[in-house]
Amino acid sequence: MTTARRAVETCYERIRAAARPEIWITLREPERALALADEIDARVRAGATLPLAGTTVAVKDNIDVAGLPTTAGAPGVRHTPATGAETVRLLEEAGAVVVGKTNLDQFATGLVGTRTPYGTPASASDPALVAGGSSSGSALAVALGLVDMALGTDTAGSGRVPAAFNHLVGVKPTLGMLSSAGVYPASPSYDTVSVFARTLTTAGAAMEAMTAGAASRPWERHARLSASRGQVGIVGEATLALVDEHGRAAYRSTVEALTAAGIGTTEIDPTPLLDAAKLLYDGALLAERAYAFGAVLAELGPEADPTVASIVLPARRFAAVDLVRDQQRLVAAQAIAAEILTPLDALLLPTTPGHPSIDEVRADPVGANARNGTFTNFVNLLDLSALAVPAAGSTPSRPVGVTLVGRAHHDLALADVAARAGLTDALPPAQLWGAPYRELMVMGAHRTGQPLNHQLADTGARLLGTVRTAPAYRMARLATTPPKPAVWRTETGGASITGELWALTPDGFTDFLGQLAAPMAITPVTLEDGREVLGFTCAPGALDGAEDITTHADWPTYLATTTPRASR
Repeated sequence: MTTARRAVETCYERIRAAARPEIWITLREPERALALADEIDARVRAGATLPLAGTTVAVKDNIDVAGLPTTAGAPGVRHTPATGAETVRLLEEAGAVVVGKTNLDQFATGLVGTRTPYGTPASASDPALVAGGSSSGSALAVALGLVDMALGTDTAGSGRVPAAFNHLVGVKPTLGMLSSAGVYPASPSYDTVSVFARTLTTAGAAMEAMTAGAASRPWERHARLSASRGQVGIVGEATLALVDEHGRAAYRSTVEALTAAGIGTTEIDPTPLLDAAKLLYDGALLAERAYAFGAVLAELGPEADPTVASIVLPARRFAAVDLVRDQQRLVAAQAIAAEILTPLDALLLPTTPGHPSIDEVRADPVGANARNGTFTNFVNLLDLSALAVPAAGSTPSRPVGVTLVGRAHHDLALADVAARAGLTDALPPAQLWGAPYRELMVMGAHRTGQPLNHQLADTGARLLGTVRTAPAYRMARLATTPPKPAVWRTETGGASITGELWALTPDGFTDFLGQLAAPMAITPVTLEDGREVLGFTCAPGALDGAEDITTHADWPTYLATTTPRASR
């Protein structure tokens, strides 16, 4: 494993070689970063478990880092915090080193990255194209290989648009999954911290660390830990007409990748969702931004970004009745979104209609920005999860992105779809991003490929891996339909029985138990590592006349080496 010191040394070497000062608003002094790295290495040598040791992080400059100024992309310093944002603290606690604060659209208002007095960040692939905003610097720091991961924020698409423009994975988690403490607000009801990385595994490691703290919102009862519907919603040619030729081709190739992976597709009409997106900037919901930073923006006067000021300051004209009207429109749109998404694992959308140039944005700063948000602005308004990934055929030199959108707390299901379709790497099974779950060991007909496995899959359960019991169990074949093994604990003559360990949400576990048929029961089972989990056993008396198959110690192995009874 790379030491934290070596990781930091490499990071600063790459920053110097890249010569892209517009990425950074504040870069930590190398000596301080190395001192932090040395502390991490010392903790690792002392036996501490630090999953992010040896990684470097860039942080968008509307998220507090202890001792570094926070500007929110405006001239001057808003404040210099003594403590960092909760998300930053959790990353540092897990062993990551923050090397600096990154450039952004002022007050996180924009999807282009050009609304800043700190230099205009260009795309990693083409200096003529925008990097995407508002989290422009964070995305570039990752895309250019300067850091391992970066934090952005996402209200209207700021964690997804820069990912699309720079061939990155962008995790836009469910609202409330990550703490907002220490984050300078843009639109408080719809803001979330987001993550950029070159792989889903790396982004997932950051999410795993940041969800280790107390969530500000309990997980939804309908949450799913994996994709289980077998269907992804796709858009038709009428919607794709909004997208440039390169994006249309990439979207179609991505749909083909889903089909090749055995994932079904269902065409849906996203018009109600796209219409709801307009409420973010064209309606009274804009008053949230005026509330969050309008007074500061007004005080800046001519030092404020003129486009940001022209968008936010007029929001003071809205009356309370205007806000209630638009909130009720959102309620109606949320119901439509739930109807669309409930039978699906995800909805696949282009992330943006195209990739504008810096000159195009300068010529039409509001219109070009608005087009970037065509497919992103509605997601947080409707309380949905999203995962931005490179489209099939995307390359670092010619990036194009797609986004998977799901219901709240379907974040892991979106990651599962992306991995199955080959759009990203797969998350390690143990990454559950703070989801509440119960572990269940299954040894027979509920295992992968067996006839009752669908009962687990239907609950959105997630396979954690293959496990073995302590050598204190025996196994017999029951005369049931379909055939099942019975496993029971014994004082003598026991063996280690192989099975699978699954994670189920509490509601999923309850639903699963409702399908449990006699003579099966759930009781504690001891694993070979000494842990105790729930697992299958059977009711007393069910073993009468059952065939003892303990010597096989594994149900699929027994089935593969035994002639089915029906043919005997």
